[in-house]
Amino acid sequence: MEHYGWLSLLPPVLTVVLALLTKEVIFSLFSGVFIGYLIVNNWNPIMALIGATDGIANSLNDGWNIRIILFCALLGAFVGLVQATGAAAAFGKWMASKVKSRRGVQIVTWLFGLFVFIDDYFNSLTIGTVMRPVTDEQKVSRAKLAYILDSTAAPVSVLAPISSWVVTVMSIIGKSDGFEKLSVSEFTFFIFLIPINLYAILAILMVLQSILFGDFGPMKKSEDRAIKDLGLYNPDYGQPAGEIKEGIVVKEKARAIDMVFPILVLVGLAVIFFPVTTYLGSIDGENIKTFSEAVKSMSLKDAFNNTDASKALFYAVLFTLVISSIYFMLRGLLSIQKVGDAIISGIKSMVPALVILTLAWTIGSIIKTSAQEGGLGLSKFLSEVVVAGGFPLWLLPVVVFLISAAISFATGTSWGTFSIMIPITMPIAVALAEKSGVSLLNSALISVGAAVGGAIFGDHCSPISDTTILSSTGAGCPHLEHVATQIPYAVFVMLVSAVGYLVAGVLHNPYVGLIVSLIVFFVAYMFVKSYSDKRAS
Repeated sequence: MEHYGWLSLLPPVLTVVLALLTKEVIFSLFSGVFIGYLIVNNWNPIMALIGATDGIANSLNDGWNIRIILFCALLGAFVGLVQATGAAAAFGKWMASKVKSRRGVQIVTWLFGLFVFIDDYFNSLTIGTVMRPVTDEQKVSRAKLAYILDSTAAPVSVLAPISSWVVTVMSIIGKSDGFEKLSVSEFTFFIFLIPINLYAILAILMVLQSILFGDFGPMKKSEDRAIKDLGLYNPDYGQPAGEIKEGIVVKEKARAIDMVFPILVLVGLAVIFFPVTTYLGSIDGENIKTFSEAVKSMSLKDAFNNTDASKALFYAVLFTLVISSIYFMLRGLLSIQKVGDAIISGIKSMVPALVILTLAWTIGSIIKTSAQEGGLGLSKFLSEVVVAGGFPLWLLPVVVFLISAAISFATGTSWGTFSIMIPITMPIAVALAEKSGVSLLNSALISVGAAVGGAIFGDHCSPISDTTILSSTGAGCPHLEHVATQIPYAVFVMLVSAVGYLVAGVLHNPYVGLIVSLIVFFVAYMFVKSYSDKRAS
């Protein structure tokens, strides 16, 4: 027996239902894990609990997984370190000093959001607190500031090749059934995935479009109110979200370079370690004995493609943490005690994400492993059902996108949606591509890209999403005003993205899907903006 049939659907379905009802992702994921082990242990609850415990432990008993956990923890430490120095405030002050116009300040805030790609929470709180006095002075509504913060949080983090989001997506993709047939590394797949992450790309462009060409809908009302000196926020939506005091630190000694330097070090070291890790791994002591021999044995391109991203990123963040700590102490921004406190604080902030990631690996393992090996064989079962049922491959991306968008909006989490949708989507996309005789890689890229894009939609605009709440807080905007003004923009981007995924699925080409979605985006925006202006007049 390769699978448990329809029973193998129970864990992911239960996870989704519980997440929708309870809004508690960790509880929902663990329940899914437990049910999975309950099925394979003949409904014995004691053995199921033991199995679930062992499954979680086994998820961490893996070189790749533990390095991803360590990378995320150390990235949190790095964010805590930068946050404690006051460097972000200095960087924001420097950027703001270069512009004096209302539009310019919004563009600076947007660019700041693109630059601070390492963590979405850090982005929302820090940039909001730094830029709020500047945007207030230029009469930019708090709702618009919150929107800029939110749209450069998760959408930017999931596109940047170096962030906790990237390693999360890579780790779930790499563990998904069918991935091994694509003949690419997890990191290479992620790089190829960027152009078809339509929602994230368009959400970022939507901010710039609204800044340059004007707003529509509820956002326009909030902006008009601010421009006319009627208030930076609308009290009808309630009072602004409470400030988080730890969100920003101001120090006189801090300079803009103190923000730029550690991030450049992190990016630079990651770029270096991607090929270096491959070269080091190829030294076997027999055919290749030295690093120089390893370099000569393969091209730089092959070294990048065959890299172990978990090692490269772990090395990069570890070295960056050491270099940054020494740099900040030499600059007199932190004492050795403060460095330790900042690192511990940063790691603590990552704990919930690490728990979600571990449970995601565990449920992914139990549902994809075949029945002979102690799992449910869900991916094999779904592949058989979908292929035998004649489900069209061209329709898969848009269906996956809409389902992922619905789950993420209802639960407010993208990571939970990643863990549910990617392991289900990958084997179906690969199986349908094999049946249709088309490119397996293109099929997987478009469909998985749709799952990731849909997951970002909910994280971006759901009222219960962490980043939505933190963006309201960082901007000092009433939470309901932020949600009400942002949702029309988010839904607009979602609909345009759906068109792009539909075209990409029909033509089986991710790049055509991107081009079409960009054309539709710009044309549709000008149409909606023109229609909105006519109604307003």
